[in-house]
Amino acid sequence: MTFSQADVMAALGTVAVPGGGTLASRDLIRALTIDGGTVRFVIEAATPEEARLIAALQPQAEAAVRALPGVSLVQAVTTAHGPSPKPAAPALKIGQHPTPQQGGPQKLSGIDHIIAVGSGKGGVGKSTVSSNLAVALARQGRRVGLLDADIHGPSQPRMMGVTRRPGSPDGKIIEPIVAHGVTMMSLGLMLKDDEAVIWRGPMLMGALQQLLTQVAWGRLDVLIIDLPPGTGDIQLTLCQRTQLTGAIVVSTPQDVALLDARKALDMFAKLKTPVLGLIENMSTFCCPNCGHETQIFGHGGVRAEAEKLGLPFLGELPLTLSVREAGDSGTPIAATDAPEAEAYARLAQRLIAGGMA
Repeated sequence: MTFSQADVMAALGTVAVPGGGTLASRDLIRALTIDGGTVRFVIEAATPEEARLIAALQPQAEAAVRALPGVSLVQAVTTAHGPSPKPAAPALKIGQHPTPQQGGPQKLSGIDHIIAVGSGKGGVGKSTVSSNLAVALARQGRRVGLLDADIHGPSQPRMMGVTRRPGSPDGKIIEPIVAHGVTMMSLGLMLKDDEAVIWRGPMLMGALQQLLTQVAWGRLDVLIIDLPPGTGDIQLTLCQRTQLTGAIVVSTPQDVALLDARKALDMFAKLKTPVLGLIENMSTFCCPNCGHETQIFGHGGVRAEAEKLGLPFLGELPLTLSVREAGDSGTPIAATDAPEAEAYARLAQRLIAGGMA
C-alpha cells in the first residue's frame, strides 16, 4: 500500500507538543522525504531549550509514522535554529500601493483553481468554513493553499495554529507557512495580536496584490481565499485582477444574513465571477448534553435561496461547540476524525467531483 507526504503529516499531527498544538500544526517538520518504504524528516525547534523538550517526542513521532501501511523504516532527527538569530534579511514591506496591471484578470502561475469564500456580512462563519474546507481538501490528496484576505481582521493564524512569522530571503519573495497540510499566508502573521491595520483602500489593494503575487505558493491544485465581509475594495480588486475559478457564498439561514448574502451574490454577478454554490452555516445546533437539535437561526433559507436563483447548494454545516473549540485551539475540526469533520469532507468531495478543486 502506498502512502504520501500528506499521510505522514497527518500521522505527525497526532503527536502533541509542550505548549499546545502538534508537530504538524506547529510547523516543526522539515526536510520530509519518502524513498520507497523509508521516511526521513527533521524536527526543528526554535531554540535549543525547546529542542530538548521536543526530543523526548521523537520516538513517539517515529512510531506514529511507522504505523502507516507501507512504511518500513523511519529516520528522524531533532534540531534547533540555534541561540542566535539569523542574519537579518532585507526588510519586507506590506501595504504599498498596487502596481498597474493591463489586460484584465490574470492567472496565478502554478495554481490550477482559485476559490474565493465570501459573505455579505460578518459573523456567519466564513473563516471557519475557509480553514476547514482547505484542510478537508488537503486530507483528500489535494495540494491546497489558504490566503487570509481579511486584511483588517485576519483570523486564520489562530484557526490554523500558526504563530511563526513568514520569512523573506530578499525582501520581495514571501515564504508561506505550512500547517495541517495546507500552505497558508495571512497578514496577521506579520502583526502583533492586538495591532490594528489602519489603511485606506490603495494600501489594502496593494497588500492583497503582494499576498497573491509575492508569496512563493509553489504548485497548488487549489487556493482558497478567505475574503473579508461585505462588498468592498478587497473583493473588487481580487475579481478584477485575478482569474478566479469562482466564489462560494456562506450565510446563516436567518433573513437578515440572507439580505446581505444576496448583495454578495449581486456583486459577484456584476464582476463576472462565477458562483460555485451557497453554504448554509450554523444550520442546526445540537445540544452536547441532551442531543436535542435547535434551529437557532432558522433552517433551510439558504437552500431555498439557491433553488430560487438556480445556483448549486453545497450543503448545511452545523453549529457545534467542538467546531468553535477546534478553531480556537488552532486545529480545525476537519483535521480530526471527529464526527463534525464529515460535513467538511463531503463539501470537499463535491468540489472535487465538480472539477472545481
